[in-house]
Amino acid sequence: MAEAPTDPPPPSDEYAPSALPSTGARIVAFVAILVAGLCGGLIGWAFVDLQCDGDCSVAAGAAGVFGAVVGAGGVAVVAVLALRAMGEWRTVQHRQAGRPD
Repeated sequence: MAEAPTDPPPPSDEYAPSALPSTGARIVAFVAILVAGLCGGLIGWAFVDLQCDGDCSVAAGAAGVFGAVVGAGGVAVVAVLALRAMGEWRTVQHRQAGRPD
């Protein structure tokens, strides 16, 4: 005979570490990625536009898109690593706070 499912136990007061960074940190990381993409795009576009004679709008646009992707991708990698480190640091601080010295 199968037992009826029981209700889950009530939540305890124990700290459950989360890898999710704060909302403010995520917003700052997102804005940094957008700014890096904008800067990379402008640098890529300007680099080709300054070196090209005549109509080079397609090449300058392609370089701008490439620069934006590279800039945003690089900052995204750094932002993810920083957010993960923040989560780990918070967990370590909580563990150390619970130990009697």
